[in-house]
Amino acid sequence: MSEQGKGSASASAAAPAPGSDTYKGWLFKWTNYLKGYQRRWFVLSNGLLSYYRTQAEMAHTCRGTINLATAHIDTEDACNIVLSSGGRTYHLKASTEVERQRWVTALELAKAKAIRMMNDQSDDSGDEEPTSQTDRSEIQGTLKILVSKLDDLSTCNDLIAKHGAALQRSLSELEGLKVPVEGGEKIKAVNERATLFRITSNAMINACRDFLDLAETHSRRWQRALQYEREQRTHLEETIEQLAKQHNSLERAWRQAPTLVSTTPSAPTTNKEGSERLHKEEASDEDEDTEYFDAMEDSPAFITVTATDNTQHRRSQSNLSGASGGQPSDWNQDDHMSPGCNDVSGKELQPRRQRRTRVPDKPNYSLNLWSIMKNCIGKELSKIPMPVNFNEPLSMLQRLTEDLEYHELLDKAARCDSSLEQMCLVAAFSVSSYSTTVHRTAKPFNPLLGETYELDRLEDLGYRSLCEQVSHHPPAAAHHVFSQRGWTLWQEITIASKFRGKYLSIMPLGAIHLQFHSSGNHYVWRKVTSTVHNIIVGKLWIDQSGDIEIVNHRTKETCQLKFSPYSYFSRDVPRKVTGVVADSGGQAHYILSGTWDDKIESAKIIQSSRGGSGSEGKQKTVYQTLSPKLLWKKYPLPENAENMYFFSALALTLNEQEEGVGLTDSRLRPDQRLMEDGRWDEANSEKQRLEEKQRAVRRRREAEATDALDDGREYEGYQPLWFHQRRDSITGETNFVYKGGYWEAKDRQDWSMCPDIF
Repeated sequence: MSEQGKGSASASAAAPAPGSDTYKGWLFKWTNYLKGYQRRWFVLSNGLLSYYRTQAEMAHTCRGTINLATAHIDTEDACNIVLSSGGRTYHLKASTEVERQRWVTALELAKAKAIRMMNDQSDDSGDEEPTSQTDRSEIQGTLKILVSKLDDLSTCNDLIAKHGAALQRSLSELEGLKVPVEGGEKIKAVNERATLFRITSNAMINACRDFLDLAETHSRRWQRALQYEREQRTHLEETIEQLAKQHNSLERAWRQAPTLVSTTPSAPTTNKEGSERLHKEEASDEDEDTEYFDAMEDSPAFITVTATDNTQHRRSQSNLSGASGGQPSDWNQDDHMSPGCNDVSGKELQPRRQRRTRVPDKPNYSLNLWSIMKNCIGKELSKIPMPVNFNEPLSMLQRLTEDLEYHELLDKAARCDSSLEQMCLVAAFSVSSYSTTVHRTAKPFNPLLGETYELDRLEDLGYRSLCEQVSHHPPAAAHHVFSQRGWTLWQEITIASKFRGKYLSIMPLGAIHLQFHSSGNHYVWRKVTSTVHNIIVGKLWIDQSGDIEIVNHRTKETCQLKFSPYSYFSRDVPRKVTGVVADSGGQAHYILSGTWDDKIESAKIIQSSRGGSGSEGKQKTVYQTLSPKLLWKKYPLPENAENMYFFSALALTLNEQEEGVGLTDSRLRPDQRLMEDGRWDEANSEKQRLEEKQRAVRRRREAEATDALDDGREYEGYQPLWFHQRRDSITGETNFVYKGGYWEAKDRQDWSMCPDIF
């Protein structure tokens, strides 16, 4: 269906002439029969005509583009222009006939230029390296043509001069005649114009002669430059070929090295040390690459002004340690490095076990919605099976564990002397948990009641994590993490969702607690709302929006984070996050900025003042800050991630088989394992069996509760195995916390208490 569009613009006075490379202006574009013509901003550049609702939209949103190389340009009446190309038609209207003619001229010139460039490219693709002799002959031929054209211009100039002189003599004779005063003045004016015309033609001839001289001079220089570039290209190709040969020989030598040195007793140790040293050198190279990042260039709700270099050097010694006093922490000593770069407890520590780096590629199964709906006819809503086509091969418990992907932020925060700097790292950790969601539109498996998931990385990463599904209606999961590096995290998350037609809002309920062992700092925050757009029609995409308030309940320091929702009309950076870290008295000390899918930076505030009123009449605070420092940067996705459900490096390992895990662990869930292996039909059947088994257990419990009530007995109901309910002294809420026993049972390999849920 062709896009009908009528529009035109009264071009602004600032628009360049139609002959220039870029032409801009307002036109009225036909939209539909309800709204008619609407004013749009059009930009003609590089053979493409694009339009926007406003000039400000040029920075981020283009409403449509048409290629003039294949377009047909037509004029309907005095002010209308019709552009059609490949089934797309724009109906445009200018404010005046003169304006319409300017646009038509610009469009015709741009179309001719685009066609010429397209033909030149096709000609160039046939012969990329003409010989220098051919180039020389072509240049000489072009110069001969220019010389002949210049001779023609000289002849024309002589004729103009001859006829111009005759014209002036005739005009002088007319002036001598007795004519009315008014006629004499007109003859005099014509005489002056003829003189100006002759002067202009002489200047044109001189300019053409200068151009020819310049072309002759530069043609020799261009030939030398072209020859030099060809020689450099040949030399580069030879160098690359030599490097490739050396690379292959080194690879062969490396493969043969173990067999060559195996006869000596010390050789294996030397080889091992060499490989470890090589690996460390590679790791240090990666660290050097991640030391330097560009600062964000967004505009937060407040105004920040970066201090000059002199101010920064003068104040850095006394201000970088924050408001809590004491010696500057190690975070400040790395003033020009991101906090994670020198963290020996983070990624640089090599795991003892080699984890997997890929999962089977996602099958390309088509989803027939009608077949799903047909199977649902006549069934209860609670018994309608959702196919695994909507899922990813991870459970919700494993997705919850993914929050630990950037655990090294907490390791570093545990070593901070300043609680305000620690708050910055905690805030970066809270934002980092959303980085995996930007491409992950598939739904995780709903855990079965009693299902657990452990992630035991005590030996290599220093922490142990345990999740358990503690309730099914409403669905709730409890999570507990203990780290040997000085922190403990726990949370209970209940998911509430609302379907709003075009999108689905997912609201995690429950608080996240984080406590540092040495300082006793206890942080509490809650997650923001996640929104899945285009549920019915279009490509799914996810956005995060809302506010997070992180509170240190020991010092009463706070951090206010704002996740800006995506807006089609906004000029802000998409997925923007801004925040302010303040002490117990409300005085701001740090500004946080970045995006939840890429990075977060912090900047130390050295001065604040009240600024002018904003767009809504509210007075903004102006913060003068030091240069921003990188707190967190998202790791790049693994190779081929688009075919592996866009899993991160940690997510790829979450469903890997482990020895000695509990019998209720998500890794042992059969439908999830079948889906990961690409056997989706079997996974759907197994998923239906597990859900029916869970319903049968629930019906049995309900029957037991009814019998106990009839007999006057107390019925305890379902109780989680590893978590119990306690009232939180800080939030006042009753939630599930870890009661212990799981890791001891794992050491004994005694899982007799686990229910049979699979």
